[in-house]
Amino acid sequence: MYLENLSLHNFRNYTDLETEFIPGVNVLLGANAQGKTNLLESIYVLALTRSHRTSNDRDLINWDADTAQLATRVKKQVSSMPLELELSAKGKRAKVNHIEQSKLSQYIGQLNVVLFSPEDLSLVKGSPAIRRRFIDMEFGQMSSKYLYNSAQYRTILKQRNQYLKQLKFKVQSDKVFLGVLSDQLAAYGAEITFQRRQFLKKLEKWAQQMHTQISLGKEHLTFEYVSQVDQEEELTVDQLYKKLQEAFSEHEEHELQQGTTLVGPQRDDVRFLVNGKNAQTFGSQGQQRTTALSVKLAEIDLMKEETGEYPILLLDDVLSELDDERQTHLLKSIQNKVQTFLTTTSLSGVARQLIDEPRIFTISQGTLHVET
Repeated sequence: MYLENLSLHNFRNYTDLETEFIPGVNVLLGANAQGKTNLLESIYVLALTRSHRTSNDRDLINWDADTAQLATRVKKQVSSMPLELELSAKGKRAKVNHIEQSKLSQYIGQLNVVLFSPEDLSLVKGSPAIRRRFIDMEFGQMSSKYLYNSAQYRTILKQRNQYLKQLKFKVQSDKVFLGVLSDQLAAYGAEITFQRRQFLKKLEKWAQQMHTQISLGKEHLTFEYVSQVDQEEELTVDQLYKKLQEAFSEHEEHELQQGTTLVGPQRDDVRFLVNGKNAQTFGSQGQQRTTALSVKLAEIDLMKEETGEYPILLLDDVLSELDDERQTHLLKSIQNKVQTFLTTTSLSGVARQLIDEPRIFTISQGTLHVET
């Protein structure tokens, strides 16, 4: 899978942009605050209909405009199709092959991307919310079922939290409706937990290979899914459903006092263990970076395994954060394998030696120039 071209109209600091890309490595070169990350962000938004940098779509639209249009043509093994996305105050409109999609979930998955930015190094040492978001965003691209279950879970969780607050402050008194919401939340929560475990098991297989290579066989990486509800990996969806029902029942009084839901997959976490020790707590900075790099590179192979197509790799100023050894492993891993977009203020000596015939774009104030 690769992008043949990109068209932006009133997206961030790009008033009008029309450009074409090569299937290999596309380098976006320029000083800070010129639009390199904005261009990478536009590809991410085209894939997932949302930004990794803001939850407010208004931030994505040029200040002088009311709408932003993004379009691309995606080349796959057996097909080539246009994707279009429009952002406005009224919401989002998405088209596949010029046909508007009634639901965004029908659009997501047409274009798969893996984003790696300096912030992703916090995947290991950051908060559980970062790791949950990572799972939801990446697995959501590969599974429409997971995307649906997650959306339903978030909606019901919001309703349940609102109702718990109403019960806490005596605005409502009917606990029967709370039971209905708890049952619905348990059903979708069981599906999500089961799918997360399956996803992480597959991702672990690929990440272990990467980690072993980067550490020259000295380190072994494993994943551990951390749940308040279950610590058993082989539970079925029905068993998980019953466990969640029991947990909601056990915590009901405490939740009524707090006015919020205290158990469920929205509070779960993932531990990355290097040689059996938690990398977040006991790992060196080098081990944490190797783990984060291994996990991100593993996504590429897992997406290929799940969808039959390699995703597009977005590297946002990552090379400056990696030493020469990790740069080398990263660039060798992607060479002649995936279409890559790499932003940087300057190409290191290592990168110039390893990248085979890149197309280099210089970016200045939202304008692209192709180096010849």
